[in-house]
Amino acid sequence: MTLSIGNKIVYPYRGPCRIGAVVNKTVGGTPTKFYQLALLDDTGGELFVPLDKVGDLGIRQLMQKSEIPKLLGHLKRGAATATNWKQRAMDNMKLLSSGSAFDLAEVVDSLTELNATKALTPRDRQTLDKARRMLICEISEVMGETKHVAEEQVDEALKVRERAHGA
Repeated sequence: MTLSIGNKIVYPYRGPCRIGAVVNKTVGGTPTKFYQLALLDDTGGELFVPLDKVGDLGIRQLMQKSEIPKLLGHLKRGAATATNWKQRAMDNMKLLSSGSAFDLAEVVDSLTELNATKALTPRDRQTLDKARRMLICEISEVMGETKHVAEEQVDEALKVRERAHGA
């Protein structure tokens, strides 16, 4: 994948980023070129990715607008979650690290459903919050909407599922 300054991409486990300048840094005595990535999730964080490692990291383009309805539909279906906390943590870590918006939706969906039946552990709560933040950020960037509007769309999709399962 070729990255261009100013473009937006998704970095697995971190979420949507804007590609900044190419910067030179010396690592272990070797000069190396890095893309400077600014996180778009309001945390103000940034990442430095070596130019020669971009293809190995699972970085992808933002979703297309046409994929958003399918993504929101994914949230409406409901997802199963492991009952064993250790297995659930491993499954969710794998899904978060994949970089896929559909995998993020699965984490949000399954942990939201679990939260409806019992209180989440602090780790599950943190995972749910991170997955929601990354998912909402990508929807917001793709649709050109505020994060608040994107969050309302996610919440509405989850409520549709809730009503369908509760009926």
